[in-house]
Amino acid sequence: MRNASVVTEFILLGIPHTEDLETMLFVLFLTFYIFTLMGNLLILLAIVSSSQLHTPMYFFLCKLSVCDIFFPSVSSPKMLFYLAGNSRAISYAGCVSQLFFYHFLGCTECFLYTVMAYDRFVAICYPLRYTIIMSHRACAILATGTSFFGCVQATFLTTLTFQLPYCGPNEVDYFFCDIPVMLKLACADTSALEMVGFISVGLMPLSCFLLILTSYSRIVFSILQIRSADGRKRAFSTCSAHLTAILLFYMPVVLIYLRPTPSPWMDATVQILNNLVTPMLNPLIYSLRNKEVKSSLRKVLYQLNFLPEQR
Repeated sequence: MRNASVVTEFILLGIPHTEDLETMLFVLFLTFYIFTLMGNLLILLAIVSSSQLHTPMYFFLCKLSVCDIFFPSVSSPKMLFYLAGNSRAISYAGCVSQLFFYHFLGCTECFLYTVMAYDRFVAICYPLRYTIIMSHRACAILATGTSFFGCVQATFLTTLTFQLPYCGPNEVDYFFCDIPVMLKLACADTSALEMVGFISVGLMPLSCFLLILTSYSRIVFSILQIRSADGRKRAFSTCSAHLTAILLFYMPVVLIYLRPTPSPWMDATVQILNNLVTPMLNPLIYSLRNKEVKSSLRKVLYQLNFLPEQR
């Protein structure tokens, strides 16, 4: 990636208006980060160790857990490092890497939620053809596709941001390198690129959201055709966790990237929720109302000696 920049490193100023709160934030964010890693690792172990959960829905949930492990790991270790009193400097290459992997994993999750909605659509609207449509090959192609298109989108956004010259100020008024704050430091007119970035960042989640909305419109219509109240309840319960996770994922994206007048403090607060809290909540969302996952989790926790033997 060519760049005439004389800036070799950036200084992360952290979350705005949180001076003298470093110790409290360090403990809070470290707790969130540990629970995020543990929760998603347990979900992975529960699914991998139970042959009952080797279905397309749980295959995609496995990939979501992997993304939820790496997504907060893009920015959290560096943030915890400087909150502990260490250097706030990040190299130019490190900044590029942060931005790329943040958008790569974020876009991959966005596509993944769309695929998971399609999986639920096939399961509920075409139950007799489900195993044929969602074959192992189809699942592998869909899972690979989410990462491929996530990589394409992230490469485009990263190239768009860092092909600009950075030759003056190097203080990033944020806790990690992201597009809006990096464009402010560029030594060139960024108005056209801001518009292109706005359209690109907005168009992709909007397209995915419309596809998810289409899938769930068909799902709701199909569920309402079920005569049994118990059958309707079971069908809705299988989708409620996914819908909750979608809302938690898309609300921060809209608030951060699609608002006409950005607010650094508000953006940072919402971004923390998106980076740490949502990945931490996903294991709870997908396990609390799912008897199969809860049963498998109990077995995993028992094997790890976290639970007493059930008699």
